[in-house]
Amino acid sequence: MTKQHFHNLNDLNQGILRQLAPGMETRIFPGENVMISIVRIDAGKAGEIHHHPQEQWGVLLEGSGTRIQDGQSHPVAKGDFWQTPGNVPHGFEAGPEGAVILDIFSPPRDEYRQGGAGFK
Repeated sequence: MTKQHFHNLNDLNQGILRQLAPGMETRIFPGENVMISIVRIDAGKAGEIHHHPQEQWGVLLEGSGTRIQDGQSHPVAKGDFWQTPGNVPHGFEAGPEGAVILDIFSPPRDEYRQGGAGFK
């Protein structure tokens, strides 16, 4: 293994930067079969409701918020995690202290293999 296979959640110089929405950005780490994304959301900010064919798991590492999934709102706190099947509409709104989420996609999202903006 080389150093390229080791990363740190708090190193904002690592990964592929993507601005998802105002106050919401992610650093993406693509693999062959799985992709992770470290999403940082400012207090009270939210992304658009969207969907994609990939399965997605999320873990709230810091903060709090509301996970909107399949038309329902789910309050979440640090340590909570969730599964989102492919093509299920979903989004997230950060709580008053903001949020840091670890997202896991399988298979990787091709559109996230490069920097840019937006969810698609």
